[in-house]
Amino acid sequence: MVDYQQLLSERVKVVKPSGIRKFFDIVSTMEDAISLGVGEPDFETPWQVRRAGIASLEKGRTFYTSNWGLAELRAEIAKLYQRKYGLTYHSDKEVLVTVGGSEAIDNALRAFVSLGDEVLIVEPSFVCYTPLTIMAGGVPVPLPTVEADGFKLTAERLRNAITPKTKALVLPFPNNPTGAIMNREELEAIAAVLQDTNVLVISDEIYCDLTYRGEHVCFAELPGMQERTVVVGGFSKSYAMTGWRLGWVCGPKELIMPICKIHQFGIMSAPTTAQFAGIEALRTGDDDVLHMRGQYDLRRRYLLGELRSMGLTCFEPEGAFYVFPSVKSTGLSSEEFCERLLQEQKVAVVPGNAFGDSGEGHVRISYSYSMSHLREATERMRAFLNGIQK
Repeated sequence: MVDYQQLLSERVKVVKPSGIRKFFDIVSTMEDAISLGVGEPDFETPWQVRRAGIASLEKGRTFYTSNWGLAELRAEIAKLYQRKYGLTYHSDKEVLVTVGGSEAIDNALRAFVSLGDEVLIVEPSFVCYTPLTIMAGGVPVPLPTVEADGFKLTAERLRNAITPKTKALVLPFPNNPTGAIMNREELEAIAAVLQDTNVLVISDEIYCDLTYRGEHVCFAELPGMQERTVVVGGFSKSYAMTGWRLGWVCGPKELIMPICKIHQFGIMSAPTTAQFAGIEALRTGDDDVLHMRGQYDLRRRYLLGELRSMGLTCFEPEGAFYVFPSVKSTGLSSEEFCERLLQEQKVAVVPGNAFGDSGEGHVRISYSYSMSHLREATERMRAFLNGIQK
């Protein structure tokens, strides 16, 4: 009889399943359940973008592309960074098209992390960073953030965490799950700490277009930071293209070529149809992005007001499409709150500890859903909270 546990990699054994998908899977089996748990835009991909994908199929463009991606798409990505942030990336060896931002993060960690290297991970943050670090052979080192600091990484905390074993810092702003952003002055303080080190920065900026106050600052645009930063971006959130599985990573060729080496053996190339759609999105999608951002902002303000009116303490998110209210006043843990809300009112949200231990006492709620969806969900949440208080 086969001993499957003996066959499994030790690295895989220690990785826990996604805390997001746990509740998503339960919801899929319940009638009349409402999910606010997944970061899935409820908008359709803009029509002209879908049309470009359809046209590529009609023309029989179903071939492999270069490992790096279509030259036209890489050129558009390079233009985007020049136009928005004044950054120059050579599209031939400094821009790599990937299967979503997730592949870019995975490949970056595997390209640079050796056994025992420490990777500093800002928390709370997206669920993939710690497991991918472990599977790359690295040691994840959490950098907890707190609501009192706006869930932002401070220069002091970063400075105290760097050791001779530190290889990389994962910098995820705008942040999932908190919705926190970091402004130019705050990022400059982080850059000052890194200036005389040999620490790589993986700047996950997948939510860069969903910033509601002030400007989004690309970390690589800060003085001296482009040479040590790989910038991860993509189409999923800004252009409502989650299912197209299309992202990118930009950086100095000395950093991007090793990432491409892993990409070419593991993936070969991103989906060709999606790449043709991506070209159209970058060329003509600015107005669509602005429209969706405006709608998200309406939902953000509505949900924030509703949660506060229920008596929950709630940090005001300024980016992405999540709120991260505290549920400590209920006397329930994050998981208890989510499990009871789902069972009693059929509303799914995600426990904060799914995003790191520092997320305990909070829950993540996505407002990437329609207003009617949010209204029904908040009515049920209010009934749930009233029941607890009684």
